[in-house]
Amino acid sequence: MAAQPDVAAHPLPQLFTPYTLRGLTLRNRVVVSPMCQYVSRDGAATDWHLVHLGKFAMGGAGLVFCEETAVEASGRKTYGCAGMYDDRHVAAARRVNDFIHAAGAASGIQLGHAGRKASCGPPWTNFRPLTDDDARQGMPPWRGVSASELPAKPGALVPHALDEDGIRAMIRTWRTAAQRSVDAGYDVCEVHGAHGYLIHQFLSPLANQRTDGWGGDLAGRMRLALEIAEAVRQAWPADKPVFFRVSAVDGEGGAWNMDDTVALSRALRERGIDMVTCSSGGINGPLNMAVVPRVPGYQVPYAERVRKEAGIATCAVGLITEPAHAERILGQGQADLVALARELMVDPNWPVRAAHALGVPDYLGLLPKDYAWWLRRREDIRALSQAS
Repeated sequence: MAAQPDVAAHPLPQLFTPYTLRGLTLRNRVVVSPMCQYVSRDGAATDWHLVHLGKFAMGGAGLVFCEETAVEASGRKTYGCAGMYDDRHVAAARRVNDFIHAAGAASGIQLGHAGRKASCGPPWTNFRPLTDDDARQGMPPWRGVSASELPAKPGALVPHALDEDGIRAMIRTWRTAAQRSVDAGYDVCEVHGAHGYLIHQFLSPLANQRTDGWGGDLAGRMRLALEIAEAVRQAWPADKPVFFRVSAVDGEGGAWNMDDTVALSRALRERGIDMVTCSSGGINGPLNMAVVPRVPGYQVPYAERVRKEAGIATCAVGLITEPAHAERILGQGQADLVALARELMVDPNWPVRAAHALGVPDYLGLLPKDYAWWLRRREDIRALSQAS
């Protein structure tokens, strides 16, 4: 590593101070949010993922999440979705993680299950349900599972409602996927309980109309989320953190609100979850923009309230693009980490640009020298082109 800047003489902005959870210390507070790519090969990572995720680590992010990763094959949204349900997925993911670690970043996996949103075409088909025509192309449809036999949208396949045995098997499946993720070299595991997927389907009364111990009141609807969180936490090393992503409020016509999210977050904290990532929407689509305008940082208030009322660390995400805004979120105690996605797709070296904007002295010196040289040369070329 190159020499570290003199922090005493030039205090670092909070965005670029290290952050420690359990035994893991991130080099800064910049998180690469999970972004589905739809190019996995039978669930396994490919060269695409090595390049896609590697460039974010080279660009200076502190924590790089891979895309949402299904805990079983039938839990994928599409045939191109990532998975951690087979031992062969471990080596493919470890190859990517080794590169991320060599570039100085930590790696994270987001484990999830599509539930009733499974068996679809890719996003450029608007996630249309698979049909017999797809079966003739080698991609037969399958029936998803959920809390109740309610389709995700008109025309979607009706899911099978999990019975007690199915639920217990599902929890074991999450534990096994977490164990494989440890073997693959991930530093952080995030349980995906948001965006209308299986756990969210159990949480929301719009999708969960059960009358047994896995539905009904808030405690019943939270039960699957909490038992999965417990299983993952038990499988994950004690010195590594576990996150949980929640849709703080449902989408259009939602029935899950911030009071529910705070209650869930408190219960997650009691079960050893270290951080809550606060997103929104998913059950009946995105938030109503007439009620919650899609403006920069529109989900930050959710992270702030959870942090203050549930007493758990939070990660803010959602249209955070400007360095000063990210720094303000941290400085005002609204969140502990800041996650970006689309902005990093535009500029994977956003952390370097943010460091320059916030006055970090020689931020490139914080990176492994091979990557720092490349980035420094890139900045020199940019400066010369602007001067000419």
